[in-house]
Amino acid sequence: MAPQGSKGRIVAWSDFNGGYEDIVWASTSVDIDGGWYIVSVAEGTIQKVVDEPGGVIQFDTDTGTNDNVALISGPFRPADGGCWMQVRLKVMDDGVANLTDLECFVGFSETMAQGTPAIPATFTTETMTYVGSGGMVGFLHDSAATDNDWRALAGDGGAASSNADANGTRSNQTMTHNEYYIFEVQIDPDGTARCYIAHDGAGKDGLTLIKTIETAITPGDIFYAVAGMLQNKTNTADNIIEFDYAYAEGNRDWSV
Repeated sequence: MAPQGSKGRIVAWSDFNGGYEDIVWASTSVDIDGGWYIVSVAEGTIQKVVDEPGGVIQFDTDTGTNDNVALISGPFRPADGGCWMQVRLKVMDDGVANLTDLECFVGFSETMAQGTPAIPATFTTETMTYVGSGGMVGFLHDSAATDNDWRALAGDGGAASSNADANGTRSNQTMTHNEYYIFEVQIDPDGTARCYIAHDGAGKDGLTLIKTIETAITPGDIFYAVAGMLQNKTNTADNIIEFDYAYAEGNRDWSV
């Protein structure tokens, strides 16, 4: 057996209390803090929100079709002892009705191109499309959906996982500008996943379980924790996402 130290848990955690005043990022990765960093298509702006307590960071995308920003950490491998993440975020009203022209993903994604990231799934009218070639599990909001709320999903290889609902599981929580949502996604070592959300009508401990998905992903694959990926669809305006905190953890692979 390979030697093992005392630091077996791998943790990414930030309350975003640092200084992020008016930073313009290029269309590359940018380290934030606490093990989190961003990747994006096109440049954007980072700002610290000063009219709220507790540390809040804001990301403002560029204005082109499919311009995006993703706050990520990892990768993690569920087979090494499971992994989970929790985040508190909101999409802001910047004076443009962008809730009609955006998509947002929160959870774990195997596919996350560092140079040209793309949202792993989309939803149009009544149909979920699994864009990423790798595994994914979490929540998606897409303004092109007929019933426009957050949906719990799991997929792999361009299709829904066998135990997941093909078009996601509705949370009946619509997105409202300027209001916080809490998401928690857990993956067990066997690939079973649980997707929780908190907003209105939250359950015990503030979180409502929307879906448990057995064998949601292949646990031996490696996944990025995605605290939030916000992507424009076709608009010519920016979109803004703010994070109060982001947390993810997994286990170390002592065999390598």
